Amino acid sequence: MAFKFARLLIRIVMRLITHIEVIGQENTPPQGAFIVVSNHLGRLDAPLIYLGLDRSDVVMMVAEKYKKNPIWRWFVRHLDAMWVDRFNADFAAMREALKRLKAGHVLVLAPEGTRSPCGALIEGRPGSSYLAAKAGVPLVPVAITGTEDALVKAQYKRLRRPHITVRVGKPFTLPPLPTQQREAALQQYTDEIMCQIAALLPERYRGVYADHPRLKAILAEQETLQD
Repeated sequence: MAFKFARLLIRIVMRLITHIEVIGQENTPPQGAFIVVSNHLGRLDAPLIYLGLDRSDVVMMVAEKYKKNPIWRWFVRHLDAMWVDRFNADFAAMREALKRLKAGHVLVLAPEGTRSPCGALIEGRPGSSYLAAKAGVPLVPVAITGTEDALVKAQYKRLRRPHITVRVGKPFTLPPLPTQQREAALQQYTDEIMCQIAALLPERYRGVYADHPRLKAILAEQETLQD
């Protein structure tokens, strides 16, 4: 009951203060465990998942720095979200995330680990690739535009609702982690995740992955399918 109330509150507020366009929502698996991986531009990113997924087992991972904020604490508790230490190896959070994935839940992650300071993709961290490979669940790439904090603030000053676009890509999977050269494999998997997100973004948002060979291959595949 608490989860439904918290989710309803988020949906009402977000629809009042923003205009949201979701593209590709049909790519979201209707059931079973999977990991949503998205870019991270601003503070409005986190609530978006509760508009796009109508499930009661969505698990958000929230940075521990927000524990000091009573509003964030209330939402984390009632949405059954998880606190995570972004700057140290948080093995307890990893174990809990794997447990929830094995129970069939949906995990939501921003592989960059923090909001992009430049408005474009920064280097991804290996946490999401490790969890996906370990749990053997699909990943659903999501690209968000229009939530940059400075842009949102400027729109509100003009008494305008910011236009936010959420583009959902097709699910993909990663191979199990090899017993040898695991770090190299994790880096390759992380690059795959970030390039899948980058392929859904306009060019100016692709950041450090703009010239990545894997991104170019994904974009070429997309062009071939469209022909």
